[in-house]
Amino acid sequence: MELNKKGLLTCVLLGGWFMLAQAQNNSLGKNDPEAKKVLDGLSAKLKSFKAVQANFTLKVEDSKGKIQGSKSGVVYLKGSKYHLSIVGGQDVFSDGKDTWTYDKSSNEVTINKSDPGSQTISPDKIFTNFYDKDFLYKLNGETKLGARMVQEIELTPIDKTKSFFKALLYIDKAQHTLVSVKWFDKNGNRYSLDTSKLNGNAPLTDAQLVYNKAKYPGAEEVDLRN
Repeated sequence: MELNKKGLLTCVLLGGWFMLAQAQNNSLGKNDPEAKKVLDGLSAKLKSFKAVQANFTLKVEDSKGKIQGSKSGVVYLKGSKYHLSIVGGQDVFSDGKDTWTYDKSSNEVTINKSDPGSQTISPDKIFTNFYDKDFLYKLNGETKLGARMVQEIELTPIDKTKSFFKALLYIDKAQHTLVSVKWFDKNGNRYSLDTSKLNGNAPLTDAQLVYNKAKYPGAEEVDLRN
């Protein structure tokens, strides 16, 4: 899998946020009540945030555990607006209605309408659409990631047509914040999205969250909103 293909990394990253957006309640099957307590704590913590800034690292492994690629960056989030700044020259901005994806290698920005029904749900959805009915969940136990004690929640999608068959959330037991999310594709690839330096009350300005054409001189615009 090539991480340098235009737009591919964005889809994978937003897919990771999608896991979070729907990682909660399910009334169609039997769920682990202990897992629900952990997820309730995570949900409450996320909803308490005013503005978010967090570092992230995305890694992709094949079925044999060999790393195929890695990307890192920073996510800025406030209300329905967000900015993903990806090391290597890609920026993604959204105001909740439209999304601007800038690629430095081609000096091109692609503009799309945001699709609330898409499976690649945007980062802001983890704060507004956390409770859903798409997964069975259970608590696998506790483990240490670095110096932090985390609780592992396993998610299994009810819809078997989804491209992945399992996801794992690692939640800081003391802070009730997300440390890492992993998901496993049916094609054998495994993805991990790790977060660090999370600030839930970041002093963000509107200028940090809005696409500004003046900051990308000469960029060709490809408007796909029509």
